[in-house]
Amino acid sequence: MANIIDYVKWRGDISIAKSKFNEIDSLILNRFSYFPLDSLIKKNEMVSIKELSERFEKKGKDNLKILWEDDAELFPEIGQSERFGKMMVVENVAKLEKEQEEQFAAVTIILPDNTIYVSFRGTDNTLIGWKEDFNMSFKSHLKSQIDAKKYLENIAAKYPDKKIRLGGHSKGGNLAVYASVFANSEVKSRIINVYNNDGPGFNEDITNTKEYKNAIKKVITYIPQDSIFGMLLNHEEKFIIVQSIQKGVMEHDVYSWQVIRKNFVALKEVTDGSKFINKTIKNWLNNLDLHTREQVIDIVFEIINSTEAETLKDLKLSLKKNAVAILSAYSRIGNEDKKMIMTTITAFFEILKENVKEKYSLPIKK
Repeated sequence: MANIIDYVKWRGDISIAKSKFNEIDSLILNRFSYFPLDSLIKKNEMVSIKELSERFEKKGKDNLKILWEDDAELFPEIGQSERFGKMMVVENVAKLEKEQEEQFAAVTIILPDNTIYVSFRGTDNTLIGWKEDFNMSFKSHLKSQIDAKKYLENIAAKYPDKKIRLGGHSKGGNLAVYASVFANSEVKSRIINVYNNDGPGFNEDITNTKEYKNAIKKVITYIPQDSIFGMLLNHEEKFIIVQSIQKGVMEHDVYSWQVIRKNFVALKEVTDGSKFINKTIKNWLNNLDLHTREQVIDIVFEIINSTEAETLKDLKLSLKKNAVAILSAYSRIGNEDKKMIMTTITAFFEILKENVKEKYSLPIKK
């Protein structure tokens, strides 16, 4: 079995000129946006991936914020490769705005085939980023989505003679699709493909628009066989099912996705487990009006914020202390809010129970 790191080791000496850009290249550039670029790129600098990888190794991974362990192996590999090393990196942007509940990051890579690739980062380990993800269940046109559209249009204006590819993993895939849907017509005409790697879909107020229905023709979504994140909300684009060596939620890890030569190892359909979870979550959300979804999410994150943790790592490091803070915060919320949370949780497990009975043809007790 092989993954994207193996792909670079196998085919890293083959230039884009000799073997055209493919779906594995796209996934690698999507992962590139997660690298600690803020600590390596100067403002308004244009720099090669090779140079950035050398700066990365010089600083040392222990002195940089590595979001996923395998990133520390992939970065030097692509930097020293013929295929990726000469690509130029520009317009790295990253921001975290607590009050507006926005976590946004993007970077653009100039390819030797006279195209640009716009890569949107997905959710990092910040609680603000996760809150924004949950906000997608009840709200459209989030701040990060609007910023993704603006970023794409600004980049397109700076490189008016180049065709455009764009993509992202997880929330980054959602941002890439949103940007392609609502960008101006001149930008849309230059888009080659949009790559959504296990990113969630949208609410109906977006998927019902003319803009979405026209732009979605250029979108390709890749999901692992047990996909959860990539099956959320509404999709109308083409799906490719990718084999992962992980199970369940951990299949979201792109380093577990299997490749052979220049393609993913594709499967015919997602597993029954993925269909089951997807159906359960969608049925549950359909039973909650948008206002209730918003209220419950706000209350839950208000309780989590009582810990003063900023990342998931912070929550784990002081588990005992944070558990006390969470319980204390929960005890202070009003009875109506507690009732709403319990009703919401109960509704989920009721739907889960009904779907289990249906799946295994169990008799339903009246």
